[in-house]
Amino acid sequence: MAGRLRTWLTGEGGETPDLAARLRAAEAANEAKTRFLASVAHEIRSPLNAIYGYAQLIERGEGQDPIAAARTIRRSAEHLAHLVEGLLDMAQVEGGALKLEREAIRFPEFLAQVIAMLELQAEAKGLALVLETPPSLPEFVHADPKRLRQVLINLIANAIKFTDAGAVTLRIEYRNQLATFSVIDTGIGIAPEDAERIFAPFERVAGPAAGRPGVGLGLAITQALVHMMGGDIRLESAPGAGSTFTVKLMLSQPLSPPADPAPEPGAITGYLGRERWVVVIDDDPAHLAMVRALLEPLGFQVRTASDGESALAITAQVQPDLVLCDVALEAENGWDIAERLRRRHGAAMRIVMLSGEAPRADAPQATFIAKPFDFTALLAVIGEELGLEWMRAPGEAPAARGPRGPRADAPLPLPPALAAQAAQQGAEIERLVRIGHVRGLEAAIDALAALGAEATPLADAMRESLDRFDLPALAALARRVQSDAA
Repeated sequence: MAGRLRTWLTGEGGETPDLAARLRAAEAANEAKTRFLASVAHEIRSPLNAIYGYAQLIERGEGQDPIAAARTIRRSAEHLAHLVEGLLDMAQVEGGALKLEREAIRFPEFLAQVIAMLELQAEAKGLALVLETPPSLPEFVHADPKRLRQVLINLIANAIKFTDAGAVTLRIEYRNQLATFSVIDTGIGIAPEDAERIFAPFERVAGPAAGRPGVGLGLAITQALVHMMGGDIRLESAPGAGSTFTVKLMLSQPLSPPADPAPEPGAITGYLGRERWVVVIDDDPAHLAMVRALLEPLGFQVRTASDGESALAITAQVQPDLVLCDVALEAENGWDIAERLRRRHGAAMRIVMLSGEAPRADAPQATFIAKPFDFTALLAVIGEELGLEWMRAPGEAPAARGPRGPRADAPLPLPPALAAQAAQQGAEIERLVRIGHVRGLEAAIDALAALGAEATPLADAMRESLDRFDLPALAALARRVQSDAA
């Protein structure tokens, strides 16, 4: 009986070939789903590692600049959200239906941010992560920052994963509006027979790479994005000799530098008028604590609930102006809770749904915000729902870019007693500019400042150029230091 059943299911003997084919297709689909879920985990490791690593450094108080760490965490979280969107967009990429954004981005700053997101991952393996940029790199180029960032992070993260010693280098060349990105590693290399396979979804290669985590979705996404942007991606590699992935893209420069953005409004400090009550419904204590920490300092009275019954009881007591409700609670549906609240309290109670799920077509009337959300966006929705007039701290205008080149008031030349030593530091600074070694530049400028009080204004001018990531201006200052000592 069992033998006949197996024969019937598998189609042996020609009895049911259609069923056998459907069974094999179902098994293949299930295996593909398993590989896909594993590949998603691989793709999110890089930004998640930056978030996790910097959060631990701050928690341990090991001298990490909290503002710089927070910026890296925020950028990594933004990339993580973009990456999820990119995974969902793969079908559109392959079908040519995905639309590219085109905006002017600060090119050197953009590249430095990419490196910052992956530094901890490289340091954890004892690898140097190097950014090499030419002095002539334009300050602005037109690009889709989300897609370009995704390409570079995929390639650099892959290089780190397959490199056990040495360095990973991101080298940039730019000529006639053609940008060439080379990701160079000293890793295990790739055999010629695997050079094409690695760009196919879910492909794994044999040899030393076989035991590494991931299932190969990253390069498939990267190649699809590069082709979508009208570019080309090539691989040069040999087993044991490292790999170089080269991406070429046309990134035009704006005809004129973009106008400085308008002064950003100051941070919200409160609101005018009577006190507003907010009830937050979520089964995640961390989320409840986060929203409470955002709203209470602004003057809101906040109450929290983790389930529908508690929420209904609290709203009956305090009659809140606004309810923030998660959709996917542990044992309940947030939309059902919102519907019960609407029936009981009417349209006067404003409801905003916060969730990673898409809204239902038949959902009760409510504003919807997808997680993860930006605090500014959430406050904007709250202000609109409640008709609030915000109180703000004074805003600050962005720093003026100014022309390239040394500051007009840079105090050159230096006194003869310092000129020779300063020239040595100038040569080192110029070398570091060529390879884009930001940390090395900071140390070299500090060493210049340590020569004496007369060198401090010059060091300050250099730091100003470095803070703007205006490497051509920094290199020009370094050359002037050397020429004045000659």
